[in-house]
Amino acid sequence: MDETHFQIRLINGLDEVDPQDWNAIANPASISYDPFLSWEFLEALEATEAASKATGWAPHHLLVETASSGLVGAMPLYLKSHSQGEFVFDHSWADAYERAGGRYYPKLLSAVPFTPVTGRRRLAKPGPDQAMIERTLISAAAQIADQNDISSLHVNFVTREEAANLDRAGLLIRTDQQFHWHNDGYESFDDFLAVLSSAKRKNLRKERAKAQDGLDFVHLTGDEITEAHWDAFYEFYMDTGARKWGSPYLNRETFSLLSERMADDILLIFAIEDGVPIAGAMNMIGGDRLLGRYWGTTSPRPMLHFETCYYQAIDFAIQRGLKTVEAGAQGGHKLARGYVPETTYSAHWIAHEGLANAVEDYLGRERLMVEREAGYLRERTPFKKDG
Repeated sequence: MDETHFQIRLINGLDEVDPQDWNAIANPASISYDPFLSWEFLEALEATEAASKATGWAPHHLLVETASSGLVGAMPLYLKSHSQGEFVFDHSWADAYERAGGRYYPKLLSAVPFTPVTGRRRLAKPGPDQAMIERTLISAAAQIADQNDISSLHVNFVTREEAANLDRAGLLIRTDQQFHWHNDGYESFDDFLAVLSSAKRKNLRKERAKAQDGLDFVHLTGDEITEAHWDAFYEFYMDTGARKWGSPYLNRETFSLLSERMADDILLIFAIEDGVPIAGAMNMIGGDRLLGRYWGTTSPRPMLHFETCYYQAIDFAIQRGLKTVEAGAQGGHKLARGYVPETTYSAHWIAHEGLANAVEDYLGRERLMVEREAGYLRERTPFKKDG
């Protein structure tokens, strides 16, 4: 097959795609399951208007189809009127371009809304035509931006391999870092503690003891999660959102719809005091990783955040045999808790040559800074130096 057989189509919502057709290319059996790419997750954001034109996330998903096979490729794509909720910060680029008389917004973004989790963005049916479909997707997306006088195209939180492919396709590559915990075949939390230095091991035990004093912690998945649990969690979520970024992204209906559709992919961790939840964390369960998303509390106390979001997540990952815990964006404080620096990648196409050249120069220097900082931090992990 050649690219002339491909039919390119833009849609304004995932309700225009059959869920099975989308999921077949988003999460094929040969690839570890990513709940954030599922039709159920992405469409729930649209159905509850968390990701919509009104919130600055207008869906314009790109599809590649053939007459014989139907949907063979897709790219989750949004027309953005701002840069909020992306976790890859280009506000300075927008400011510089607009001060020079340009119009940075709207821009095109391929990402999972509000979700700083690495994953596939060019969703192509596995097989001999996969690379061709992937090339078609990025080429079509850039052409759409160019032909509609859109300033730029951004592809956020791609894998390292995908970043290399997009680099070869002419996009500008940006790096950053997160902190992930890796399961080295541990059978218990004590097994994990055993590989830490003595001082760090003692510190983690003290933190857990302080956080757990007077509290019970429960893990809820699937049918164990009720609307009452979501009522409690939503209060935590709104409190954190109001304090950290002013306008929380999701609404109460979003959580109910996600739970209705994919409760088995959700882990709620609650801290309970006298039978009442006082803190909670929401995680998504992938094929081989646990993905932390939101947390909050109505009763702040020392170490509660670390216990609810980091240590309880490690406990669950060990019990389930998951390889990795990804606890969200940024957070150098995670290093002392056994979460190590991992490089993240994004790719960018910018129409204006002058802005593109300036950004390219900046990104080259930024990548060196990220690499140096990661090396510095890897020398300071809490693990035993002989291990």
